[in-house]
Amino acid sequence: MIITTTNAIEGRRVLEYKGIAFGEVISGVNFIKDFAAGLTNFFGGRSGSYEGELIEARENALRELENRAISMGANAVIGVSMDYEVLGQGGNMLMVTASGTAVVID
Repeated sequence: MIITTTNAIEGRRVLEYKGIAFGEVISGVNFIKDFAAGLTNFFGGRSGSYEGELIEARENALRELENRAISMGANAVIGVSMDYEVLGQGGNMLMVTASGTAVVID
């Protein structure tokens, strides 16, 4: 399945619009990752533990978007947008949302 941020796919025609498809993931950040990120914040540098969590959440949101588009009868998703939010009392939950237009292309 083609998933793209563009509103068109070069060399392909959109035959049918199926509607807006979403993929959402909410994941918790555990104490160990929080602690490691706190050390990185104190000493400086990149937080590999948070980066890994973000990458995994983004991949899962895109996979969920793809599955929902397939269930709508689409074979591509165009105009994809990603959104990231921090949730929870201590900001220890990460929400990643992927949305786009599910379409049938030739």
